Amino acid sequence: MKQMKQMKRKKRKTTRWKTAAGLALTAVMLFPVYWMVNVSLTRPEDMRRETPHLLPLDPTFEGYDAVLRDQLPYLRTSLLIGLGTVALTLVIAAPAAYALARLRPRGGGLLSFVLLVAQMIPGIIMAMGFYAIFLNLDMLNTWWGLVIADSTIAVPFGVLIYAAFMAGIPEELIAAARIDGAGPWRVFRSVVLPVSRNATVTVSLFAFLWAWSDFIFASTLDGGGEQQPITLGIYRYIGNNNQEWNAIMATAVVASIPAAILLVIAQRYVAAGVTAGAVKN
Repeated sequence: MKQMKQMKRKKRKTTRWKTAAGLALTAVMLFPVYWMVNVSLTRPEDMRRETPHLLPLDPTFEGYDAVLRDQLPYLRTSLLIGLGTVALTLVIAAPAAYALARLRPRGGGLLSFVLLVAQMIPGIIMAMGFYAIFLNLDMLNTWWGLVIADSTIAVPFGVLIYAAFMAGIPEELIAAARIDGAGPWRVFRSVVLPVSRNATVTVSLFAFLWAWSDFIFASTLDGGGEQQPITLGIYRYIGNNNQEWNAIMATAVVASIPAAILLVIAQRYVAAGVTAGAVKN
């Protein structure tokens, strides 16, 4: 009995140390985010202090007023590009993954390998290739051109996530639908796709985040367009207002809010979608 109590005390002590270490590491990683929010609320004269305040003792919302005044068009464009990228990625990735996972065409293994290799290509190389293509097709400086470019990064990832998930769907479920007379397309639309909700949320989230945070494609393919994403808005804002750091940080805070909200809402589905297919029955 005494030995069991000692083991429990030791276990609780170890758990406390692990919790403390986890909290410390989390604080270190989140400190830049906290400082971004702090600076966004700090008055310009307080930023010139030799010892900056760790808390905004006299907060101002002038930076956020500037964001609402100057950055809303960029935010709308980023939202449009993000949603368009999600839609195009799902339309392409889901059927392709179904074909790889359930129909098993010839060369499916090679295609999966090619998709993995495609994710290893540096973005700047892809941007240069897209620039030449878009220039010939008169697609430069368009938001829908960025949707196509961003989808080339999201689609390979989406196909791999979907394929891993769909491969784990019980064969009995597919067989029952086929016995009822459903063809491959009906099985995909009525059985496989509804069951793959976690994978759909995962692919949608990552596709949106890639499109929302993209700078390489945006600066290369849409540097002179009328509708530019928020990453270019922040970049140009830094150049034009390099002394107004509260406005710059307020822009960064506002730009981070959609991604943070999506991650909080969808984290349960993302965990299930990413680990799908890791364990094979």
